[in-house]
Amino acid sequence: MKKLLMILMLCAAVLGFCPQEARAQDGVRLSDDASDFVVLTDVVPDAILEIRYFSTYNFVGDRIDGYHQPTALLTKEAALALKAVSDDVIKKGYRLKIFDAYRPQMAVSHFARWAKDFKDTRMKPYFYPELTKDVLFPLGYIAEHSGHSRGSTVDLTLFDMTLEKEVDMGGTFDYFGQLSHPDYKKITKKQYKNRMILREAMLAHGFKPLVEEWWHFTLKDEPYPDTYFTFPVSEASVKRETKPAVQELKPAA
Repeated sequence: MKKLLMILMLCAAVLGFCPQEARAQDGVRLSDDASDFVVLTDVVPDAILEIRYFSTYNFVGDRIDGYHQPTALLTKEAALALKAVSDDVIKKGYRLKIFDAYRPQMAVSHFARWAKDFKDTRMKPYFYPELTKDVLFPLGYIAEHSGHSRGSTVDLTLFDMTLEKEVDMGGTFDYFGQLSHPDYKKITKKQYKNRMILREAMLAHGFKPLVEEWWHFTLKDEPYPDTYFTFPVSEASVKRETKPAVQELKPAA
């Protein structure tokens, strides 16, 4: 035990920190180790980024804690799977547009604080006009932890390269309501078809959908199913390869 403590102290003294795992008060495993994460556009250079939580155009109305850059991070495994999705949809005339990927625990905690402030309803007309904030926790729209913090979940849509705009999905990203359910019956056939183009491409390459959100997908075989990460969304958080990661990483057989 003394030897282990000496090693940890030496590590902290020399490096200033050591990637460590810890546990939140509710027992959830937390980690600040970003060694298995990549900058998404290093692996999927065709992806378009519109990182909503770096901006103020989101359901909170402020830049969210932990978003230090308008960039997207994912585990290597999820990024490689998304590269296969991108290659497929490009053949059909689309590019992937990313709204969010890895989300640090501090951002989720920001959401939770906001949800408990019933007076702050600035963005209600845009993202939750049918709901009051007191139902956001009970209905599951806000939670103390998010699958995004495990590093293999992505929120995205399709961008039509011919029309030079996002495809019409019949509802906006992060809308709280039944309209966001992938199989919502009151959208047009074209809007439903667009949702299915995205869904089928994601499922074909190892992602699983969320029944409440047409834009949300998680890698089925996510490498960290029980770990929630805490480092900020910044390119400085990850160790980038000398060569583009898309050349360095080898997809699974």
